[in-house]
Amino acid sequence: MEGESDMYIPNSVLELINKLEEAGYETWVVGGCVRDHLMGNVPHDYDCCTAAAPEQMQAIFADRQLVLAGLKHGTVGVVTAQGVVEITTFRTEGGYLDSRHPDWVRFVRDIREDLARRDFTVNAMAYSPRRGLSDPFGGREDLKRGLLRAVGDPEKRFREDALRILRGVRFAARFGFEIEEKTAESIKENTALLKNISAERVFAELSK
Repeated sequence: MEGESDMYIPNSVLELINKLEEAGYETWVVGGCVRDHLMGNVPHDYDCCTAAAPEQMQAIFADRQLVLAGLKHGTVGVVTAQGVVEITTFRTEGGYLDSRHPDWVRFVRDIREDLARRDFTVNAMAYSPRRGLSDPFGGREDLKRGLLRAVGDPEKRFREDALRILRGVRFAARFGFEIEEKTAESIKENTALLKNISAERVFAELSK
């Protein structure tokens, strides 16, 4: 497995991170790109998260073309020569009555709170060129063990977004992961929740 200290970040992404950091806002790359790097794979997408609120990001990148479709959830897309880089404010979420959308989103200042809302430990890691790896839920160790484990209470994770059930099966099949016992039990117990997910989202997940 690669060391976290030498993670490659494209200049187009690094430029945005540095601009936010210089303005005083802690910023990290997060999720799948960190997982892929630690597995020795080349990431294809780099998502960022930051302590900056959406309106602060808009002010900092006022001279850039922005994509604001995800603004209500704290996401600002910055158009670069290599494509759109999505940057999302650290956030925590309320319940999911429809098993898809959070009832509320609250912006926070702590990366650990943001990682706590994510689906699996291997996706709940972030990397900062200035601070190194943030891995409060043991995702790197789970990668070494080839284990797929929900962050926190698996029942809660799958009831928040039932598509995570299919995502878990996809990750296990794609990477050869073993699904942790409690996570596997919860997947089986909550499969009925998939009826709340649109056919388009299910198709997109299965296509991956």
